[in-house]
Amino acid sequence: MFEDFGTAFVTFLLIAAIVLVFRAIKFVPQGFEWTVERFGRYTRTLKPGLGLVNPLFDRIGRKMSMMETVLDIPSQDVITKDNAQVTADAIAFIQVVDAARAAYEVEDLKRAIANLALTNVRTVIGSMDLDEVLSKRDDINSRLLRVIDTATQPWGVKATRIEIKDLSPPSDITESMARQMKAERERRAEVLTADGQKQAAVLRAEGSKQSAILEAEGRREAAYRDAEARERAAEAEAKATAMVSEAIARGEVHAINYFLGLKYIEAFKELAASNNQKFVLIPMESAGILGSIAGIGEIAKLASEKSANMPPRASGSVPTVR
Repeated sequence: MFEDFGTAFVTFLLIAAIVLVFRAIKFVPQGFEWTVERFGRYTRTLKPGLGLVNPLFDRIGRKMSMMETVLDIPSQDVITKDNAQVTADAIAFIQVVDAARAAYEVEDLKRAIANLALTNVRTVIGSMDLDEVLSKRDDINSRLLRVIDTATQPWGVKATRIEIKDLSPPSDITESMARQMKAERERRAEVLTADGQKQAAVLRAEGSKQSAILEAEGRREAAYRDAEARERAAEAEAKATAMVSEAIARGEVHAINYFLGLKYIEAFKELAASNNQKFVLIPMESAGILGSIAGIGEIAKLASEKSANMPPRASGSVPTVR
């Protein structure tokens, strides 16, 4: 009987020891930290891996996730600075950095952070005009992150990011914004059209100016050419006159015949080219014309012989009439 009692007692002790060993050994998963309480009071924190606790007096208090957590902020209606109502919702990314403070400094950590974000969304958006709210979302996110991160530091929580997911103004404001955007686009189109017409007018005026300049330069060049031609003709006439004068001074009758024949032919040319004359009377004294032509030929021959015998003169010089 005593032997059976002793065997049962030893078996009980062995089983109790095994149970105590299993209760003393704790395996903490990666990404978590467990708090240890003794008689209801926090004593220490178990890190990921194998941990040992007193199986008789210690127990696991809170199992805190140390990973970054996504927290949805419910949507709410917010009044802006210019009394416009918008519907805003957000999303927050938080991470516990101190398991003990997150476990014992605040009750219901996620609910506390969500309500804190709601109140700060109202505060930040309420201090801005509607146009600023719709166009400066990054500023809103930065201000929310700064405020909430500062407020959650005593709780052992780090707010890594806060983003505004949606900002929805009322339908009447949306329609007004659409009309304003359409009017602004039409104004820009009219401005661009006016600028295009202005540039086209400037280009046309510039083209007309350049055309007038080129035309004036052309007329100037033509006048210069005409003056040069008249100057050359005058020089040739003066030279011819000088040669004839010399011939007359020497008593050569061919020079007189040259002038008479030349004038006769010019008068006959003008008479034949007149538009008012239907009939042309040819004089019967054709011998005069032939004599004049012969005189012109003789003068030309004498001029050629004289030019061959005379020494060359400087170009552009005109013989002096005696």
